[in-house]
Amino acid sequence: MDLGLQDKVYVVTGASRGLGFAAARALTADGAKVLLTGRRQESLDAAVTALGGGAPDGPAAALVADNNDPAAAEQVVAAALRRFGRLDGILISVGGPPAGPVLSATDETWRDSFETVFLGALRLARAAAAVLTEGGVIAFVLSSSVREPIPGLGISNGLRPGLAMAAKALAGELGPRGIRVLGLLPARIDTDRVRELDSLAPDPAAARTAASARIPLGRYGTPEEFGNVAAFALSPAASYLTGLMIPVDGGALHAL
Repeated sequence: MDLGLQDKVYVVTGASRGLGFAAARALTADGAKVLLTGRRQESLDAAVTALGGGAPDGPAAALVADNNDPAAAEQVVAAALRRFGRLDGILISVGGPPAGPVLSATDETWRDSFETVFLGALRLARAAAAVLTEGGVIAFVLSSSVREPIPGLGISNGLRPGLAMAAKALAGELGPRGIRVLGLLPARIDTDRVRELDSLAPDPAAARTAASARIPLGRYGTPEEFGNVAAFALSPAASYLTGLMIPVDGGALHAL
């Protein structure tokens, strides 16, 4: 199936590793060009090299940017336009907030997480929406906590559903311009972040085994499986999909 990604241009944030990098790899494998962002130059350089970028006409470039910085969103979009001359979409992926129950999270932790996870993501969406034209797409990497709470992730349980609802509202606002907005809901995908969460258990191996047993497919997903879904959702082949949240969870969510 031709996804129509040849020479399309996307920004992928949080793209030096994990889900963001997997999505960038899937996009470039089908002919798209990507601007990767993250907080560490060394990690970004390694990601660009892995994607065959680096040369002036390469498919990948990078920009150090922190979603906490109010100026970052405009800088990211401007960098994509300078490097590739156009922008067809953005995949907004941010690191997960600190783990822990709701009651133990301080006001400062809530505020910091809101700035990064929620407000930082909305700034990027607004900046992209200002330059996207018909056929453009904005996608948020959220979490299965949009649909049901995850034990021990109180802040994520609080912020992710609100961001999903903002994305749903944004789909209605941008739909008349032909711009799509959607979310991706990963669950137990085998990334550094999920392994870190498993390591908080007294017996990490047992925690992973128990979590796998609760997934109908019986295993954690791979970053590549997530990346393939993300690439399709961002592509012109998904041109009639907007305003929805797509679980990438092996069937783990109990809700429809």
